[in-house]
Amino acid sequence: MAALADIDPSFIQEAEHRPKLAIPHEYLNDEEIPVIDLSIPDDLVARVGGAAEKWGFFQVVNHGVPHELIAKIEELAFKFFELPAEEKRKVKRDEVNPAGFHDYPHTKNVRDWKQVFNFFLEEETLWPASYEDGNEEVITLTNQWPDNPPELREVCQKYAREMEKLAFRILGLIAKSLGLPENRFHEFFKRQMTLVRFNYYPPCPFPDLALGVGRHKDSVGITIFGQDSVGGLHVRRKSDQEWIPVIPIPNAFIINIGDLIQVWSNGKYESVEHRAVVNTVKERFSLPFFFAPGQDLMVKPLEELLNGEPPKYKEYNWGKFFANRNHGDFKKRPVENIQIHHFKVEDK
Repeated sequence: MAALADIDPSFIQEAEHRPKLAIPHEYLNDEEIPVIDLSIPDDLVARVGGAAEKWGFFQVVNHGVPHELIAKIEELAFKFFELPAEEKRKVKRDEVNPAGFHDYPHTKNVRDWKQVFNFFLEEETLWPASYEDGNEEVITLTNQWPDNPPELREVCQKYAREMEKLAFRILGLIAKSLGLPENRFHEFFKRQMTLVRFNYYPPCPFPDLALGVGRHKDSVGITIFGQDSVGGLHVRRKSDQEWIPVIPIPNAFIINIGDLIQVWSNGKYESVEHRAVVNTVKERFSLPFFFAPGQDLMVKPLEELLNGEPPKYKEYNWGKFFANRNHGDFKKRPVENIQIHHFKVEDK
């Protein structure tokens, strides 16, 4: 391993959060993230519900998104990241607008070993002017598209719409598994802050110190993402809190339950911690689709899912929550970035 003095300290994880360089054999061959074939209707709702409750994660195959489109967007993404830094920074994001290129992302106040490019599902997206309480002003954010590769904008827009269709389908299966009408969650996504991201992870000589993405939970409804054959995604298994690798499957998408589903279901389905480890030799790419509702949505447990129990979460404004989280992605902050556990009702 390279000497400790050779790495920028901003990348170094606290000792308890550093990855193990070798995952014990029993964890690799024990239970793995469920794989669900969406073309098989038998018990589909039950399979989705079981995976959502036990793991908070599952992979789907035969999902309907054209393989050629997936391959094309990966090809164009790599071409973008191969551009000179000054070219990519022409569309650099800032603390207000998360759309664009970013080469200094943070998770839980530690710098991630990656570069990103973000774009919204909608070309114009309503966004809180401030995440602070008392400021109700709303602004309109627009995507920043690079000149190169020239096809990027068109392919990204086509890909995003295909992913939106898949997201609504998965959301419907989750709703039915909770005993709700299939379209119960759909109304929350009429106006969206949905964000799509390219994650590019260069080879890293410090796999024992740094992470591609630090441990975190997703604040959205669900996340749908693909990873290439290199792999690197780890999920914290609920049963024993061990970090389990998600083995890449060609043309599969990974689904994870987000904070919104956790709150709406009053904790029945949990948003689970995950992270990305680095590779010392190979570059890696992943493409998450963060399915997010409108900025004015107030979030709380659904009455029909309380089943006589008290709500486990306080009501909160989704737009301000998301804006606050994205602000923390931009730079290190003096306090912990906002998390869903900050809205948990304390047990009496």
